[in-house]
Amino acid sequence: MSDTTHDGAVATSAPPSPDDGLTPAQLAAKYGLSVSGARPGLIEYVRQLWGRRHFILAFSQAKLTAQYSQAKLGQLWQVATPLLNALVYFLIFGLILEADRGMEREVYVPFLVTGVFVFTFTQSSVMAGVRSISGNLGLVRALHFPRASLPISFALQQLQQLLFSMIVLVIIAVAFGSYPSLSWLLVVPALAVQFVFNIGLALIMARLGSKTPDLAQLMPFVMRTWMYASGVMFSIPAMLADKDLPGWVTDVLQWNPAAVYMDLIRFGLIDGYGSENLPPHVWGVALGWALLVGLVGFVYFWKAEERYGRG
Repeated sequence: MSDTTHDGAVATSAPPSPDDGLTPAQLAAKYGLSVSGARPGLIEYVRQLWGRRHFILAFSQAKLTAQYSQAKLGQLWQVATPLLNALVYFLIFGLILEADRGMEREVYVPFLVTGVFVFTFTQSSVMAGVRSISGNLGLVRALHFPRASLPISFALQQLQQLLFSMIVLVIIAVAFGSYPSLSWLLVVPALAVQFVFNIGLALIMARLGSKTPDLAQLMPFVMRTWMYASGVMFSIPAMLADKDLPGWVTDVLQWNPAAVYMDLIRFGLIDGYGSENLPPHVWGVALGWALLVGLVGFVYFWKAEERYGRG
């Protein structure tokens, strides 16, 4: 087909295309195209995450190494920071406020240090999760990878940091009369379920923090409130024993996931901390919290996968 232009030249128009009239969706289906950054199916997403497992581990280790690279004491701060926090809490709550409620000093000191270390594990995972997407936008926008890799790697970083702290915790437990026994093995499954719980929380906070950067400024106040309600510095049953409160209040406080994980590790490590201090069905509660928050957090994060780093 040809036309004559105003200057006499002959212009040839292109023949009609077989794709004329097709919508973008129809064109994509015809040629096997997909939207850039589109969210994969849930099973495929899990498979992609497993394929990035070496990246997740290497990224967490790099972050852990760089965390105190500018400090003269370096990685010693991984242990010194929670230990100094425990010392401050002991001076205020153990000596001044007498929050030990008659608990023997041989029990209260490892009780307090365990609470601080274990709660810090969850607290740090949450705080790192809030910033995991918003604080790494360059990486998110430059490379294609499952975004859940970031909050998971930050939770893994906090687990590695806790393992350093556990060395100090074991020394303190032994120094105050709690010697190694079979019950110490309970620490491993307790930390495992807490790790799954922390990953779920980190994923939830990562999605929320990706759209609301100010959340990072609010979370320290939320975490501090949670800490005081979780029995880090005191035994919840002992503290509420002389209070005229409904029984469900004590149950809610004891079934609080942070309190559950702290009590399980205290029960495993400290000789004088018996099962009477644990809520009923404590292992079922611990596993239930881990599965609930872990699964909900993963699905909640995955549903916004294609929106991270945009806008």
